[in-house]
Amino acid sequence: MGFAPSAAASDAQSKQWYLDPMQAEQMWKVSTGKGVKVAVIDSGVNADTPSLKGQVLVDEVPKSVAYHATDDYTGHGTTMAELIAGTGAGGGLQGLAPGVKIVPFRIDLEGLKGAEEKQKTPDDTAAIRAAADTDVKIINMSFGSEGPSSKEKAAVEYAASKGKLLIAAVGNSGETAGRIGYPAAFPYVVGVSSTDESGTVSKFSSYGGYVDLTAPGQDFPGWCDANFRSYCDNVNGTSSSAAIASASAALIWSAHPDWTVNQVTRALIDTAGRDWPKNDPSKYLGYGAVRPRVVLADSGYDPGSANVDPLARENGGDLLAKSSNVSSSTPSASATAQAQEKASTGGTSAAGSSTESSSDSNTLWIALGGAAAVILVAGAGVAVTRARRAR
Repeated sequence: MGFAPSAAASDAQSKQWYLDPMQAEQMWKVSTGKGVKVAVIDSGVNADTPSLKGQVLVDEVPKSVAYHATDDYTGHGTTMAELIAGTGAGGGLQGLAPGVKIVPFRIDLEGLKGAEEKQKTPDDTAAIRAAADTDVKIINMSFGSEGPSSKEKAAVEYAASKGKLLIAAVGNSGETAGRIGYPAAFPYVVGVSSTDESGTVSKFSSYGGYVDLTAPGQDFPGWCDANFRSYCDNVNGTSSSAAIASASAALIWSAHPDWTVNQVTRALIDTAGRDWPKNDPSKYLGYGAVRPRVVLADSGYDPGSANVDPLARENGGDLLAKSSNVSSSTPSASATAQAQEKASTGGTSAAGSSTESSSDSNTLWIALGGAAAVILVAGAGVAVTRARRAR
């Protein structure tokens, strides 16, 4: 188990600028995420931080992948867990869905040291499959590599076939090639990019045809090492954006426990903040900024069909359409064959550490709690869009 931080931890909540515009307090009157479990596949989760006491279900980690699940070797996984489900106790990070319970999965990411530790620590494919066999509803994956790995792809499809909502950070390559990493680029994974307080797309945020949603991802604190003595400011990255999107989904699913993954995903897409056509998503912002408040505020919201995948065109298969009748069967070969991959390789790392400021060339001026958004592109007066392709 990890150890608790000292009282030197500052009041991080005052720096979580997105809580007010997302209308967190108002949302919590309707839903806190209670009854929803989120798997955090990351560098481990320290269950002893003040904000996570009582929030981490250590005993529910499958034994096959339970090695040192609460021994966070970088602080990254603990930050993601707190952004999702933190209670804010002791001046810690306030989770957007404080009623959620976290099931921690520690995997071999960049920063893990020691041959024996690496040998004993499961990889992401084992963790994804193990999480799929639990009763978690959402699998948060704030990590990525250039990939793709056929084993990882098969694990993602297995989890999708079990009706899990898979959410991943798109990566922090925005200042270079912009390439989106895996697992975010796989079918059946909701890829999330980052924006700052002004609604500007973060300069570091990867972009392209696999961005599905965007969420706040910079200029607020997080743990940046394994000492857990105090938060670091500006722990920026699409990792945090993925965590906030996972929390948003949890708020919706808690309020509507009978909905399927298709309906929760559709609700996130339909109510996302944007002012461009939904069928012509932005390569920087996808379908728009997550706004769970819009769903929670509408008691008559229609989530659509339980058995229709709202991203069927992008996913190129029907695993989510069938997932309401969850079985232990593996994904069909046809769905696997339909998914398009990119041929590249690379290591796996957590998707968050950039300290670069945001670019002003792709700006989404948006009130996260409001109903309208305007996108401005330097040198042009139209939305930047992408050609969605089977993923």
